[in-house]
Amino acid sequence: MATLMFSISGLRGIVGNGLDPESIVKYTSAFADFTGKGKIIVGRDSRISGEMVRNICVGTLLAKGLDVIDIGICPTPTVQYTVKSEKASGGIAISASHNPNEWNALKLMNSSGQFLSPEEFSLLNNLVNSTQNKFKIWNELGKYSYYANGISVHKNAVLNLKHIDVAAIKKRKFRILVDCVNGAGFKIVPELLRDLGCDVIEMNCDSSGIFPRLPEPLPENLTTTMKAVKDSNADLGVVVDPDVDRLVLITDKGEPFSEENTVALAVKFILSKEKGNVVVNLSTTRGVEDIASTYGCKVFRSPVGEANVVKLMKEVNAIIGGEGSGGVIYPELHYGRDALVGIAITLQQLLEFGGTMDALKKTLPQYSVVKKKIGLTNKNPDEIIDLLYNRFHGEQINKDDGLRIDFPDHSAHFRKSITEPLIRLIVEAKSGDIAGNYMDNYMGILSTIVEG
Repeated sequence: MATLMFSISGLRGIVGNGLDPESIVKYTSAFADFTGKGKIIVGRDSRISGEMVRNICVGTLLAKGLDVIDIGICPTPTVQYTVKSEKASGGIAISASHNPNEWNALKLMNSSGQFLSPEEFSLLNNLVNSTQNKFKIWNELGKYSYYANGISVHKNAVLNLKHIDVAAIKKRKFRILVDCVNGAGFKIVPELLRDLGCDVIEMNCDSSGIFPRLPEPLPENLTTTMKAVKDSNADLGVVVDPDVDRLVLITDKGEPFSEENTVALAVKFILSKEKGNVVVNLSTTRGVEDIASTYGCKVFRSPVGEANVVKLMKEVNAIIGGEGSGGVIYPELHYGRDALVGIAITLQQLLEFGGTMDALKKTLPQYSVVKKKIGLTNKNPDEIIDLLYNRFHGEQINKDDGLRIDFPDHSAHFRKSITEPLIRLIVEAKSGDIAGNYMDNYMGILSTIVEG
């Protein structure tokens, strides 16, 4: 069965089994019609299929009469930032993010360098279903150019962010192990750390595009990396996913800092410097509310998905936001999850704290988050969510994105994935044992519904 998913996150599928030249042309052509005219920034991660997808994507854009600025292998946030800095009409990041090697995707961006809003996606979807491919004649084709400075311009912008004291960080001389899973961060992440005066130990930092482990930066996939952090006496470990929009940290003890704590740490740092609203998604830790309340600031929650978080951030004029998967969004630079921004904030926070990464973790609200997922075959995920709603009707419920249930001692969030055919479940409580027990209970309920 072919696998191809089209959503607000873009077009994603298995190469050769859904994501093929025909589908790439079809959706890229519709995006070109949606954009209309101008220049499109194109960048990709390092996976093997990237060159094939890029060639078809670029050729289609040129055939539609749009100019293409190719920035090569780079993080997705670099594409976003370059769309903004070059005043382009849109952007395409060719990356399936945390999906395994066989997947690839087109992440589509508007003229602000942001992922398409729900309203923009609806317009694009109509074009996909109604527009016939019409290509330009020979003298009306778009022009191609290669822009080699995209990575360095993005990196320098991060180094020049307010609240980041590069000179002071350099004096500290942090020792950092970095794991880029041989993805798009293989060059820019070590470079950024060295520009910040760090002693860098590189792990999985080549351009092969072959992921040496499952690429999603979850603790169960990082056992070797965590051991390496401890064995090398590093101050911390820095892990990014293949397209460098998610940042996961490892303490000096070789233990997970928790991807949920990445955004909590960023929120604490920014609010300590300036007051303002915060936006996170419905799956993100309750610790963000705890932190914001100490500074007298408000937290707003959006449906999961970068575009949804950004939309609400703009509506409430938030100064910091993100998602509990390790994604930090700092509008001072651009409206997009950006691991590079997260790295700079982390080092500045650790410098000012003056202690170890393990000790810094203990200053954050202490919650345990357990995440699991269950695959679907022929089941409709919306029907499953409705059955869960009927079961828990009467509790404190939010249905903006799947089903979030808040209890005094824990929360549970069930939602269908927009990138894979499955349902995700996140349970949060004050201890791992409590969260684990609730997770087992909910997974039993979910399995019965899915198999029934």
